[in-house]
Amino acid sequence: METNPQQTQFQNFNVQRPLPNATAILVLGILGIVFTCCYGGGLILSIIALVLYGKDKNLYVASPELYTEASFKNAKSGRVCAIIGLSLSIIYIIIIVIAIALVGIAGLSDPESIKRAFGQ
Repeated sequence: METNPQQTQFQNFNVQRPLPNATAILVLGILGIVFTCCYGGGLILSIIALVLYGKDKNLYVASPELYTEASFKNAKSGRVCAIIGLSLSIIYIIIIVIAIALVGIAGLSDPESIKRAFGQ
């Protein structure tokens, strides 16, 4: 008895599988929050997580019967973490830029203070 390849293909069609990047999105979103204070590390990880989420969302919307709902929920949670990490990273970078600008302005108004600060 021969097995028809189309029959086996349709038998496997009903099996739901997780989205390909759901776990990666969640991990990158969490790491984006953790690496917020690493001068752009959280920013990069959060952007990567958001790009991967866009791809997985398109896959899920196109054919939700192929993928598990739990993996889509993981991807959505990763997206939320990535947005939080992105926001915190942007705020942190703005604070660093303001701090550098203030130190620069203070140095322009009193160059001797900068020399004393660096021990020269």
